[in-house]
Amino acid sequence: MRDFSLMSENALTRRGRPGYDQRAILEVAVAAFIEFGYDATSMGVLATRLSLSKSAIYHHFASKDELLELALAEALDGLEGVLADEKNTVGPAIDRLARVLRGAVHVLTDRLPYVTLLLRVRGNTEVERSALSRRRAFDRAVTALVTEARDEGFLRADIDPRVVTRLLFGMVNSIVEWYRPEGPEDAAQLADDVMAVALDGLRVTPLASPPLPAPTLPAPTLPAPTQG
Repeated sequence: MRDFSLMSENALTRRGRPGYDQRAILEVAVAAFIEFGYDATSMGVLATRLSLSKSAIYHHFASKDELLELALAEALDGLEGVLADEKNTVGPAIDRLARVLRGAVHVLTDRLPYVTLLLRVRGNTEVERSALSRRRAFDRAVTALVTEARDEGFLRADIDPRVVTRLLFGMVNSIVEWYRPEGPEDAAQLADDVMAVALDGLRVTPLASPPLPAPTLPAPTLPAPTQG
């Protein structure tokens, strides 16, 4: 299998026939894969959408699988880059977890079509199975962070870290269904909202001190009745 890690940076900007480059074709392909499904999207469908001949597409891409692999790499490279970021490898686990979650939100919003496509693959092809393997490795790395944060006493110990990871990314991944870049909330505010909802309910908070008992006041002393 070809190494697409460098292609995602270099080959996608290489121009072939005038007026068309790999990035433009890839973006149209991703939109079609999302709309029709990968299996139902033929090179003929892509050629029609691009107003190109199929041979013009093959000038840039060897196959439909290559298009899919490059598209999925856009999402996976971003997520893996968040984990590999040096600032996300040092410090308390709870801080690293928060930065990884925030970074994942930014990857999702910055690469929305590519992450949407990643979330819809089902492992029907070798390319899809490879992508799912990388996604599972990402999930395991986040689960390890959750476990570490729990062991350090920052997160609740009564919830399985694997369940926590699924719940966290279930919420993050749901963003693809409703988020619109032109909407009123930008990526930074959205990440803040996710942090508040995702982590505040999981953090261990000190138990509040019980209220002090009300002071016991002596009973009032009534004056002796006067004799008339």
